[in-house]
Amino acid sequence: MITIAPATQERWEDVRTILGPQSLDTPSCWCLSMRVSSGDPRVKGQPPRARAELLRDLCGEAIPPGVLAYDGDRVIGWCSVSPRSSYHRLVRSRVIPHVDDQPVWSVVCFVVRAGHRRQGVAGELLDGAVEFARSHGATIVEGYPADTGGDRIDVASAYVGTLSLFERHGFAIASETTSKGGGKPRVLVRRAL
Repeated sequence: MITIAPATQERWEDVRTILGPQSLDTPSCWCLSMRVSSGDPRVKGQPPRARAELLRDLCGEAIPPGVLAYDGDRVIGWCSVSPRSSYHRLVRSRVIPHVDDQPVWSVVCFVVRAGHRRQGVAGELLDGAVEFARSHGATIVEGYPADTGGDRIDVASAYVGTLSLFERHGFAIASETTSKGGGKPRVLVRRAL
């Protein structure tokens, strides 16, 4: 049975297991590429471990930066979900539009461990992300998945999710975008809570 829990500092080692390389000195995204600009002084010119330290700090905030999926006590997945306003690249995006001025939450990234893919974990993460957002007062959740047209997409590009995944979980297309994921067009989807 899959359970979902917020990515708090108490669960930092699980966040690190899912998102980080074995060595904190190895460059890694740490699911911050949408949150911080490349010029952000917290990461610009800093060693790779600065990104890990920044994410750990975010896990200690009142609204943690995402949710984790567990199979028993083993962490098997991650989903980044927060208010859209906390994602620097979304706020300034030229390719993913703002539909309106309503305060929305955004689902921007999924990571599922090898051996657990294609078993519904991403769907559990998405449902958990929606409930997490709802519990923090969200009334609308957005995603920016690839519209694969039913084709398979490579794992490296699937981090944004697929349109079919979001549609199965109650989301509907709200806008086209000019962004691509894995060579496929991305769409903006929404679900009202």
